[in-house]
Amino acid sequence: MPTKDTATQRLEVRKTYKLYIGGAFPRSESGRSYVVNNAKGKFLANASQASRKDARDAVVAARKAFGGWHARTAYNRGQVLYRIAEVMEGRHQQFSAEVSASEGLSISKARAVVDASIDRWVWYAGWADKLAQVVGSSNPVAGPYFDFSLPEATGVVAVLAPQDSSLLGLTSVIAPAIVSGNTVVAVSSYERPLPAVTLGEVMATSDVPGGVVNLLTGSASEIGPWLASHDDVNAIDLCGITSDDEARDLEIAAAGNLKRVRRPAAEDWSADQGLSRLTQYLELKTVWHPIGV
Repeated sequence: MPTKDTATQRLEVRKTYKLYIGGAFPRSESGRSYVVNNAKGKFLANASQASRKDARDAVVAARKAFGGWHARTAYNRGQVLYRIAEVMEGRHQQFSAEVSASEGLSISKARAVVDASIDRWVWYAGWADKLAQVVGSSNPVAGPYFDFSLPEATGVVAVLAPQDSSLLGLTSVIAPAIVSGNTVVAVSSYERPLPAVTLGEVMATSDVPGGVVNLLTGSASEIGPWLASHDDVNAIDLCGITSDDEARDLEIAAAGNLKRVRRPAAEDWSADQGLSRLTQYLELKTVWHPIGV
């Protein structure tokens, strides 16, 4: 019969922190990893350090997923975002522990951050089937025509996620990009990547099609130039870049295919997000149609 000490004799099953690309969890093709410490400098985990090839694979996956995701109804995309919130709610304790360790917060404050992150997914889910009515318009024209301006997704959006907000900031940049039909390649906070990996697990176990969201861990300074210069990336958010010189270099690289660029700026991630991040990754398409006799 097992003794009462049997439980203390078993080996701990440690979590392996991988990338999330195309709905799967590959290790970096480079074989590299780096040490992740908690806010007090103590070891937490080894995270994969994404390479140029990983970034390219993520862009390929995002482009492949774009057509199907963009073609879905806005109402359906809203349902998918709401499902993300549901799954996150079920993993609240895990997210709270990771945010607490990563950001040096008390467990109660970490729970509040997780609450705010879940609520943000719900908030953006609610905008899915309302955005066209607010951003689009019916335009008066001098002639027998209907004239409509309709918002459409830009395409593949690269996100260099905030360095200081491992979950709420990451949610605040991914959710508005995908709710309108874009697909995303995101590079997580370098020092605080663990909540991003767990968010990838949420994506894989919810209704998000593979490739809609791709999460890379590693250095934004290393991966950023490859994403900024990639001709199949249509927009890039530089909110995780803290150096003005580095941001300028990325903007120059992004000019190669006229990417939309969101410049880095200090942001309060707990504040009301408004619509600026939603409209940042939209293009207005104007359609004329004859009324007839």
